[in-house]
Amino acid sequence: MRIRIVLGVVLAAALLLGVGAVAGRPTGGAPTAAPAAADRPQGTSRLAVTIAAHQERLRTVPGDWTAWAALGEAYLEQARAGADPAYYPKAEGALRQSLRVRPDGNAAALTGLGALANARHDFAAAKTLAEQALAVNAWSDTAYGVLADAETQLGHPDAATAAVQRMLDLRPGLASYTRGSYDLEQHGRRTEAAALMRLALDSATEPADVAFCHQHLGSLAWAAGDLATAGRHVTLGLAADPGTVGLWQLKAKLDTAAGDLTAALADLDRVVARTPTVDALLDQARLLRVAGRDPAPSLDLARAAHRLFTANGGTDDLGAAALALAAGDAATAARLAVAEWDRRQFAEVADLAAWALLAAGDPAAALPFARRANALGQVDATLAYHYGMVAHAAGDRDTARLQLRLALALNPKFSPVDAPEAARTLATLES
Repeated sequence: MRIRIVLGVVLAAALLLGVGAVAGRPTGGAPTAAPAAADRPQGTSRLAVTIAAHQERLRTVPGDWTAWAALGEAYLEQARAGADPAYYPKAEGALRQSLRVRPDGNAAALTGLGALANARHDFAAAKTLAEQALAVNAWSDTAYGVLADAETQLGHPDAATAAVQRMLDLRPGLASYTRGSYDLEQHGRRTEAAALMRLALDSATEPADVAFCHQHLGSLAWAAGDLATAGRHVTLGLAADPGTVGLWQLKAKLDTAAGDLTAALADLDRVVARTPTVDALLDQARLLRVAGRDPAPSLDLARAAHRLFTANGGTDDLGAAALALAAGDAATAARLAVAEWDRRQFAEVADLAAWALLAAGDPAAALPFARRANALGQVDATLAYHYGMVAHAAGDRDTARLQLRLALALNPKFSPVDAPEAARTLATLES
């Protein structure tokens, strides 16, 4: 398999060059839907200095197309750092001005626009822009990163792996290691994914980069049900950079698994205060329900976050579907999730479509989506649980038993609501 070559190349590069010597951060980024492949955002204070420097340069030399491209990328990074899509139009304006100044041979602006398209979830456009950038500069590791992110989200695993491979060939380092790790994880190769993320950790020099790597190593451990290792990575990551919100999200899962809902909700308060995304706010709403508290304020904020995203050029029927499902409108959720599937055949989309169709009372329609969600081989307790429950409702008892056993074997505390339901349903199937 091509993915096997990715790991071999990285290990060889690490041995020949020394991991620390090949670290580097690209300017492109990944979509929010695929955080494990995303580039770690810079600190907001550092970004402010960077943006101010580019703006000052352009006041002096307005025809500097490289500065326009760099300013656009900095605005996009600012959007990531603060989960603020209002920076998307600013990023687009700067990047398009770079193209106006230098319409030919401007791979930097094309790559930046591709990263922006990924951030807005227009993955087809991101793929086209990355390919245009590579036609200008076939040696751009950053453009291959944008292409890999787009191909992943479009549901083209072979093409995504090929793009990651090329990125690794060109520049083995933090950004390519993390994408390679995510690619391996998507194929269910968690042990190798963790090994590659450890190489990324070895290459990290800045505190936030160290925290970013610990976050994903902790998430891999959580997925494997190794809560102690996940907790160790959370501790180490927060010691490096207490502002990394992904670590607080993971800590919330660990605190919930330990039965400390008060601590878990405090963790999520930190997350939504810094990055009020739809996903984070929905996580908060779900946990508030578990704690017997009113989730309505979090759901209202999640809807506002979704409106802000779409108002600034984003397309997110998947987020809209999740919001509809949280509000109890399963029919609308199913319609939106299936519409998103028509645009991109990614496992996360198939999973939500299956779950929404089941909630809407159509397990027969849900079953093919549940199969597609698990087809690539990603090993995840929630995916397995959803597949098992859909199969059970559709009358496929053998698949239901297999998947529910898998979910509980992977992580018996994967959800305070779903894990007990998985155990109860499995008990009825085995009685």
